[in-house]
Amino acid sequence: MKVLREQERDTPIAGECDVVVCGAGPAGFAAALSAARMGARTTLLEVSGCLGGVWTAGALSRIIETDKPGVMAELTEILDARGARADRGRTEYSYDVEMMKVVLEELACEAGVRVQMHTRAVAAHVDESRRLSAVASESKSGRQAWTARAFVDATGDGDVGALAGCGYDYGHPETGDAQPMSLMALLMGPGIEEIDRFVAGGKPSPRGSTEPSPSQRYRGGTRSLLEEIERAGVKPSYKGPTLWAIHEDLFAMMANHEYGASALSAGEITEATIAARSELHRIVNGLRSLGGPWARLKIVATADQIGVREGRRIHGRYTVTVDDLVDGRQHEDAVCRARWGVDVHALSAAEGGYLSAARETETSDGGRKELEVRPYDIPLRALIARDVDGLLMAGRCISGDFLAHSSYRVTGNAVAMGQAAGVTAALSATGDLLPHEVPWEDVAAALQEIDLRHPTV
Repeated sequence: MKVLREQERDTPIAGECDVVVCGAGPAGFAAALSAARMGARTTLLEVSGCLGGVWTAGALSRIIETDKPGVMAELTEILDARGARADRGRTEYSYDVEMMKVVLEELACEAGVRVQMHTRAVAAHVDESRRLSAVASESKSGRQAWTARAFVDATGDGDVGALAGCGYDYGHPETGDAQPMSLMALLMGPGIEEIDRFVAGGKPSPRGSTEPSPSQRYRGGTRSLLEEIERAGVKPSYKGPTLWAIHEDLFAMMANHEYGASALSAGEITEATIAARSELHRIVNGLRSLGGPWARLKIVATADQIGVREGRRIHGRYTVTVDDLVDGRQHEDAVCRARWGVDVHALSAAEGGYLSAARETETSDGGRKELEVRPYDIPLRALIARDVDGLLMAGRCISGDFLAHSSYRVTGNAVAMGQAAGVTAALSATGDLLPHEVPWEDVAAALQEIDLRHPTV
C-alpha cells in the first residue's frame, strides 16, 4: 500500500476535564450523564449529529431489557410523559426516535455535559505508566486533543481501546465471521388496525393494558410479514422481518441482513448501507404493489447509520462467557443482571437468513437445541480495560466472548453498563484513583443512590 507521510504538528488541547466519553449511544449517553451528575467535569464526543447512536442515528425504535433502574427507568418515565413509548412491555418497548433525540439532548445539557457532535476519536495517547492520558479527534474543527483523568470507550466498536493498544477479540472464534448488519426504516401509510396481524407486539397499548406482551405477539407477526413480503415477489435477506408500531400510523421495520461486512472497514460499511437501503425500498415497493392495506405504504426515512451488531470486544479484567449465561453466574461487583437469550443472527446467507446454528448446543441424543440462558450478572471488571489504565468500556465493546456478547449487547443492558462506567470514571477522576482501584462499595453506593432516585418502572 502506498503511504502519504504527514508532517509532525502540534495538536491544540480543546478540553481538559475529569471524564471523556467517546460515543454517545445508549451506553455513552448514560456514562456521560452519570459522570456529570456525580460532579465530574464531563465531555461527550459523538460522531453523528445527534445523541443516542443506534437508538436515533440508527433509528432502532426498540429497546430490549428495559427493566433497569436508574437512567433507563428515568428515560422510560420521560417517554411515557411525552407520549413517545408504545406497546408498554415490562422488559421491552418501542419508542419515537425524534422524541428520543431531544430527550437525550435535554438531559445531557441539564447535567452540564459538554457535548461535541460530528467528532470522531482517531488517536489515543498512553503515557509511560501505561495510563491513557488523552484522545485526539478529527472534525470540522480540525484535529483536537482531549485530556482527562478517566476515559470511557462507548464507541460500540471499541475504537478507543484499540487505538490505545488494548487487546481485543472480533467475530466468531473459529472463523472470524461477525453478525450481519441491518438498516432500519420508518414507515407510514396504513393504520395499525389494517395491518395489526403483521406487527410484532401488536398495536400501541395504554399503560395497564392486558393485551398480549410483545414477546407473545412477536413470532406471529414476523411469520405473517415474511409470507406477505414473499407474496409480493421479494425474497428478503432476513427471514425474520419485523414491524414495530410506534404510533397508530408510524412503524419501524427491520427486514435485511448484510453479511460479511466488517464494522472496522468504512468501505464495507458503505457498501452494506447502500445495499440495505436498496433492499428496503424493494420490500416496501413490493408490499405496496399488493394493494389493500399496503397501498399507501411509504418510507418516511431510513436510518443514517446502519445497525452494527458486532465490533471489537476489548479485553477487560473479567471476560463474560457463555458459561456465565448458562450457569447464571452472579458477581459481587454486578452492574446489572441480564436475561436476553443467545441471539446470534445468521452469519451467512447459507445459514438460512434468520438465526445462526452457533446459538445451539448438541443434546445427548445427537440432536440440537437452543442454549438456555439463566439470568446472569455483568461485573464491573468486564468494563475495565486490562491492558491500559484509566480506560473503561460500556456497551457492546466490553470484555466478553462471541456468544455472551450476542446476549448482553441489547441496549437496555448498554444503558446500565454506561451508568456504572460513568459513576466509576467519576469516582476515579475525582478521587485520584485508577478505575480498578475504586472500591466497589463506593460504586455500589453511588449506583444505589441513582436507583433510589429513579426506581424501576
